[in-house]
Amino acid sequence: MKLILKKDVIKLGKVGDIIEASDGYARNYLLPKGLASEATKANLCELDQKKNAEKKREKQELDEAKNKGEILKSKVFKILVKTGENGRVFGSVTTKEIAEVIKEQTGIDIDKRKIDLVDNIKNIGIYNVSVKLHHDVIASVKVEVNGK
Repeated sequence: MKLILKKDVIKLGKVGDIIEASDGYARNYLLPKGLASEATKANLCELDQKKNAEKKREKQELDEAKNKGEILKSKVFKILVKTGENGRVFGSVTTKEIAEVIKEQTGIDIDKRKIDLVDNIKNIGIYNVSVKLHHDVIASVKVEVNGK
């Protein structure tokens, strides 16, 4: 019997896979537990529509992330911090502060966990910071740290 999986099933497949299972296994286990549905023309058409909608949504998210990346690459984000006598920053510049500055200057909301600092920013200067916008898009952002 041909079935479409509604949930991931160990040793059978993942959601949306079309599988062949014995009639007894399908009727007595997979169908009653809601793990699968019969592969009728209507169900196959619905599955195809869901896959197309998912591809379209994924492409839209990727395009949106690329646009955000271009905006972020084109700007230099300035952060003012308290400094000591020889240009050392009191504490360090955090990813939260960088995310707040990006939101203030561009309106783009970025999760602080998506910002990757190679080293802690403890001195005045210009730093390159990686921002992960999408699993395929990583933007390099310039952050300029100035003393007050």
